[in-house]
Amino acid sequence: MKLDGLGIFVNDMPTMIRFYRDVLGFEIQEPEDTLNVYLIKDGTLSMFYPRKEFEKFANRSFSYATGVNGHYEIALSVDTYDDVDKEYERLISLGVTSICAPATQPWRQRTCYIADPEGNLIEIGSFHKNE
Repeated sequence: MKLDGLGIFVNDMPTMIRFYRDVLGFEIQEPEDTLNVYLIKDGTLSMFYPRKEFEKFANRSFSYATGVNGHYEIALSVDTYDDVDKEYERLISLGVTSICAPATQPWRQRTCYIADPEGNLIEIGSFHKNE
């Protein structure tokens, strides 16, 4: 088997599409009222699927985290430490929820965390100091 992509079960498809497409720059071709969305970022495939539709398909109920949650993270990289700070400031100015402001970690990566509209964590980081 090989990894084909990662799926995210969502409550509000239009809001999630707009956030990932318009704010984070993911390539999304499907309209906001679709059931299955393919997100592509730098050649990596992710998918959105409505929670209620998946429960119908699976013929069972599932429990989901509410609010900001730590079930997983989506990690995005930028070129330099300065870019981490700039991207964080850009996102916060757009009203995105901050989880952790930029900080340089002991393993020499500069990271920050935000949350998407459904509370999923997104890390933005770089291992490259400014030159």
